[in-house]
Amino acid sequence: MLVFDIGSSSVGGALFRTGETGTPKIIKVVREPIALRETLNIDEFLSSTLKTLDAVAGKIHKGGAGAPKAVFAVLSSPWHVSQMRIVRMEKNTPFIFTSKLADSLIQKEIALFEEYLVKYLDKSPVQTIEFKNIKTMLNGYETPNPLNQKVKELEMTIFFSTSGEQVLKKIKEIVGKYFHARDIRFSSFTLASFAVIRDFFTYNEDFLLIDIDGEVTDISLSKKNLLRESVSFPFGSNFIARAAASSFGVPIVEAKSLISLFNEGHAEEVTAQKIGQVMDQLRKDWLAKFQESLVNLSNDISVPSTIYLAVDKENADFFKKTIENEQFHQYTLAESKFKVIFLNAEVFHGMAGFDENAVRDPRLIIDSIYINRFLINSVHSAAALEPAQK
Repeated sequence: MLVFDIGSSSVGGALFRTGETGTPKIIKVVREPIALRETLNIDEFLSSTLKTLDAVAGKIHKGGAGAPKAVFAVLSSPWHVSQMRIVRMEKNTPFIFTSKLADSLIQKEIALFEEYLVKYLDKSPVQTIEFKNIKTMLNGYETPNPLNQKVKELEMTIFFSTSGEQVLKKIKEIVGKYFHARDIRFSSFTLASFAVIRDFFTYNEDFLLIDIDGEVTDISLSKKNLLRESVSFPFGSNFIARAAASSFGVPIVEAKSLISLFNEGHAEEVTAQKIGQVMDQLRKDWLAKFQESLVNLSNDISVPSTIYLAVDKENADFFKKTIENEQFHQYTLAESKFKVIFLNAEVFHGMAGFDENAVRDPRLIIDSIYINRFLINSVHSAAALEPAQK
């Protein structure tokens, strides 16, 4: 199998063999950074992302590891928009809850959301790439086996993700230059990472999943192993480099170099003091958005104290310490002091196998486990695609 991990700071790709036990074996990994610009222009950003995808696909193709049986693409923000929506139906006389009824209600909700994105957010046509029925309640009670039961009240909580039709089309065109896959199966990193953490870190039913990519921070809330809500804000790891470059009046490359020297303790005293002041302000700016998101996310429920953090290694220490030292809402919203688990390659030890020269890339490990465990049936039968989503 071949999976591409398309984010807002880099693009990765991995060839892997599937395993019946749910453990994939990763054969080859390639990851390339997306060119970081001083200002963010969405058209230039998309163009840079697609060029990086082209470079990654080309390197995997040249690697000569073999042709994939199927191709997947896992998208991070802003290349997808995800939302939880509640579908309700109530009648005076009892009705039978069937899969056909569920499908019709879900498809109607998807159409409404796609229409909203195009009409009110001034977006080009979008396409739903995945949906999952998170929870079904019949007559006010959560029901694990709801089909073919007679009810008067129905409520479904569904998660689904959409992406721009043109974005999906361009991804397919680039991948199609190198691999003759009949189709590409798209997913969101939000659902992939949630599913893997839920199933492999079983000692925590309640947790926050924070994905900090280049341009966006995504926060997802799990309660009792159910994905309850997701929110995003446009402060990713790239804002550190941009803000530092602006503060110091230097190019971004030089700003990143100064930050690295500061983090490693190699900056001169005067320079270290200036960088430290800038970093403290950046910490406050990100934290303010984080706290605001927690309020919007939690509503009337407490925030779990366990946090799984997906971020590149270079910025992991900055964000981990920022979250762990957060005090403003800790004792009103959180169950206890935050415990941050950084999702590095070591955390997934034993969950995937590797060829001798394969790089341990955390995001591609998550993607490969998710595909192997949840989506692999769709490779063998087109008819299996939809049931696998539901």
